[in-house]
Amino acid sequence: MSRDEFVKIYNKYIHRKGAKELLQWLESTDFFTAPASTNYHGAYEGGLCEHSLNVFHFYYQEILNRAVEFSGIKCLDTDTEETVAICALLHDVCKANLYVRNTRNVKNEATGQWEKVPYYSVGENKFPYGHGEASVWLIQRFMRLNVEESLAIRWHMGGFDDAAKGNNMSAAYRQYPNTMLLHIADMKATYLLDK
Repeated sequence: MSRDEFVKIYNKYIHRKGAKELLQWLESTDFFTAPASTNYHGAYEGGLCEHSLNVFHFYYQEILNRAVEFSGIKCLDTDTEETVAICALLHDVCKANLYVRNTRNVKNEATGQWEKVPYYSVGENKFPYGHGEASVWLIQRFMRLNVEESLAIRWHMGGFDDAAKGNNMSAAYRQYPNTMLLHIADMKATYLLDK
């Protein structure tokens, strides 16, 4: 179900050159069945796609609220909708083909028996890039991003990114406020909606 909603939103809003090829690449990966993390949020089959949709809905609303608050505009233009869809739906594409399913033995406290329990771990396909940087790099293999989109995806992890200790993240948030709004949407999705 989440896959169908993702594809519908993607095709409705994202139309720039390379978008079709990027979606085909996503279809060739485990993006729609992968977890969003190993144990923090969405650590279940399909969690990555579900998380991306949750971020889209929060981010769209954050941008729309900002447009209404600062300019009285009650709907977003086509370019802004495309940017929102790109940033929200694709901010975590670096997680495609990243996780592997394993099992471990866990003692059942009720029975005292050891049982095999499934879990996810990071596989060997991890890029030696930062989390957001890897997503930007993967997207740009197919489709050009503008500066704001690149920075929003790059810094969507906020202070949870190892590189956030410098001034670059703060500068991006000040110069491109939608970058901060993507981070807020990601946090809302992670802590309020993702299981």
